Amino acid sequence: MCVADTARDVSGNAHCKSKEAEIKRINKELANIRSKFKGDKALDGYSKKKYVCKLLFIFLLGHDIDFGHMEAVNLLSSNRYTEKQIGYLFISVLVNSNSELIRLINNAIKNDLASRNPTFMGLALHCIANVGSREMAEAFAGEIPKILVAGDTMDSVKQSAALCLLRLYRTSPDLVPMGDWTSRVVHLLNDQHLGVVTAATSLITTLAQKNPEEFKTSVSLAVSRLSRIVTSASTDLQDYTYYFVPAPWLSVKLLRLLQCYPPPDPAVRGRLTECLETILNKAQEPPKSKKVQHSNAKNAVLFEAISLIIHHDSEPNLLVRACNQLGQFLQHRETNLRYLALESMCTLASSEFSHEAVKTHIETVINALKTERDVSVRQRAVDLLYAMCDRSNAQQIVAEMLNYLETADYSIREEIVLKVAILAEKYAVDYTWYVDTILNLIRIAGDYVSEEVWYRVIQIVINRDDVQGYAAKTVFEALQAPACHENLVKVGGYILGEFGNLIAGDPRSSPLIQFNLLHSKFHLCSVPTRALLLSTYIKFVNLFPEIKTTIQDVLRSDSQLKNADVELQQRAVEYLRLSTIASTDILATVLEEMPPFPERESSILAKLKKKKGPSTVTDLEETKKERSADMNGGTEPAPVNASAVSTPSPSADLLGLGTGPPPNAAPAPASSGSLLVDVFSEPASAVTQLAPGSQENFASPDLASSELVSEEPSEAARGADELTHKFVCKNNGVLFENQLLQIGLKSEFRQNLGRMFIFYGNKTSTQFLTFTPTLICSDELQSNLNLQTKPVDPTVDGGAQVQQVVNIECISDFTEAPVLNIQFRYGGTFQNVSVKLPITLNKFFQPTEMASQDFFQRWKQLSNPQQEVQNIFKAKHPMDPEITKAKIIGFGSALLEEVDPNPANFVGAGIIHTRTAQIGCLLRLEPNLQAQMYRLTLRTSKETVSQRLCELLSEQF
Repeated sequence: MCVADTARDVSGNAHCKSKEAEIKRINKELANIRSKFKGDKALDGYSKKKYVCKLLFIFLLGHDIDFGHMEAVNLLSSNRYTEKQIGYLFISVLVNSNSELIRLINNAIKNDLASRNPTFMGLALHCIANVGSREMAEAFAGEIPKILVAGDTMDSVKQSAALCLLRLYRTSPDLVPMGDWTSRVVHLLNDQHLGVVTAATSLITTLAQKNPEEFKTSVSLAVSRLSRIVTSASTDLQDYTYYFVPAPWLSVKLLRLLQCYPPPDPAVRGRLTECLETILNKAQEPPKSKKVQHSNAKNAVLFEAISLIIHHDSEPNLLVRACNQLGQFLQHRETNLRYLALESMCTLASSEFSHEAVKTHIETVINALKTERDVSVRQRAVDLLYAMCDRSNAQQIVAEMLNYLETADYSIREEIVLKVAILAEKYAVDYTWYVDTILNLIRIAGDYVSEEVWYRVIQIVINRDDVQGYAAKTVFEALQAPACHENLVKVGGYILGEFGNLIAGDPRSSPLIQFNLLHSKFHLCSVPTRALLLSTYIKFVNLFPEIKTTIQDVLRSDSQLKNADVELQQRAVEYLRLSTIASTDILATVLEEMPPFPERESSILAKLKKKKGPSTVTDLEETKKERSADMNGGTEPAPVNASAVSTPSPSADLLGLGTGPPPNAAPAPASSGSLLVDVFSEPASAVTQLAPGSQENFASPDLASSELVSEEPSEAARGADELTHKFVCKNNGVLFENQLLQIGLKSEFRQNLGRMFIFYGNKTSTQFLTFTPTLICSDELQSNLNLQTKPVDPTVDGGAQVQQVVNIECISDFTEAPVLNIQFRYGGTFQNVSVKLPITLNKFFQPTEMASQDFFQRWKQLSNPQQEVQNIFKAKHPMDPEITKAKIIGFGSALLEEVDPNPANFVGAGIIHTRTAQIGCLLRLEPNLQAQMYRLTLRTSKETVSQRLCELLSEQF
């Protein structure tokens, strides 16, 4: 009645013909309400409720309300439900968390919570959840868990309490104490009331993400409850059956909860596997209803089950079945299902178990790329083609992506260009195909070819002697087109300036013709391209003395010497002077051929990662995809000629991560290697030298009968110790490489748990026998760090690789790193390699966002001398602010913007998660550009943590 009265009394608004008339009507009503509140006659509960409701209605119309708050608070003490309800509603909407009335409100809420009246308790809990302020959390975070786990609490109140506690934990996680109630709340998963189970599952899922150890017992209970739901008939759970699908929302929540943990113990895993198989089987059954709600609920459970299968990545049969099920959705008439299927298959393509199954759908995906009307679905199809690509299908996929590029939406063209460039380079069987592909890419989408792409073409051509002549011939022919994109002119100018002499013997590409062809494009290009072409011209003076006079005439022209652009003018003057006074020998020295570029990570891949952002497939998944691609192999690469030894060696890169050999090491055998020149390599300095003794053993494979054991690999361990610093701010890369073995890492961490994939690649053509990797930890480290490993195959075939998974749990803070010792027999020789695994304390760092006021308040609280560690040190690397930001974020801390009064300083905050404690950490980095020095200050609640984090972070700058 109150709402009806309010609508009737203020209904005059609907008849107002102008904004001014409405405001006048509202002001009249507000004046009337104000007079009622201030009148001598005391209002009864109904009248007070009616006027408070009117104020709330006026506020929702968009008008400010500056009175009536006290009357709303008074309604909370009423014993009538409707009056108390309006009071709580007004407070939830209009009362600010900084209000002076908050203490009165909290007292009223406490009275209602203590009343044991389920209706009043529900209203109070709803109000706490709606306001969700820090003050509310401080007042009730300790009380609500008791209500939640109390045996006499009614089901409806338990539901409200669980969701209220979830809200408080999301807004103020530090104020929700973990205690005895955590073990009891898990058992709510067994509650008979499914509403309680649903609310409790939402709460436990959020809590388990931050405190997995506290709630690990929920796994078996969640599997048990899920089993009962998926095996039940729709009539068994009538109240919670939605269009013939039993409890779909609860099923989805339980599946998400299970994704917070690794695969369970074998007994529980068997039951979970049965559940997942049942869900997959039900997806194949004919629909029980034609309503869209039925298919939506059924598919929601199915996709969440597939996400769990992908997360565990341990059941090949389930992964393949999931892939086949998703394959059926690729041609579904529902656009959303096609999108979700493509997105999930992108993740499945990264698993070694399901990569081949994903590849069987290549024709369907290509067809979707050509015929799909929705651009977002087409983009997911491009992502899936990129994910499923390996050596066996690279040429087909690249060709299809190039065809699609001609008609692709402008918004995704740059991303497709980057992916085509990466795939063409990574899976090049020979570099003539790579050169043709990139030139075709420039022809089709030149405007979207970034500098990183054509820079990379130049690097590869210069580093590969066997492709230089073909590249020169191909770009020369491409430049003869009437209209050439400027990027093609850049590539052509650079390559002809370096290797034009290789095609000058053909009359059709004589020196003069090459020069005239390039110069015909000169006036159509931008200033940077003209500058590059002037450099090409002076290179021609050295390569082709017979056209020196022609080039000098061009350099001497007024359009060059008097050019308005100072860069072009300076080049023309200097190049003309150089060609005039320098002898032939000096010209040959100054203008000699460019040396090979150092091998390093492809800047194209880095640009793609930056463009896609954190929502893309993780590095860990990319590694598994690359592993699968290499294992499934493709065409045997062409032999490398002897001249290739002078350029950076395309050594066997079994992990898709590798580096070339160290500068002083013998070139690695290329028989089983990829022709790709280190697309995903680490810098050459990151490669650890051979362990002492192993080089001699490698040189003497005929001593099969002798037991040659290498010395203790202390030098290798020291080299790996240096590598530890390089892994502090990243989770993947090459840990060790010599002529026999390559060890790569990919790892991921969440709170105090981590998982590391170690890839062992055999770079030779001979088997490794009795291959035994062992993790060695000191007694102290064992008490602080729990490591669980799975055994690997003792035989590693030549050119193959094996994977080992290490599950990591941080029990307490630590300083040491575990040592990985690998022993195996190669050609009758016993090999022994030891390296330190880069598991450092900061890997368990979780970023925390803080406002400036909160940061400095917490900073002052951590003011004890034992809590602060400070280090002033000389910068070891260029002091680039962007690189510094990236390193702080990579270290694990949140980078807090606009917190420090000095904008040049960097401030971060985070929490170190261990099983025994959560340790808050604040850091401040102050650079001094003039002195080229840094001052790093760390404050945590534990001295040893401050010291260790300071040591690790100081090494990064």
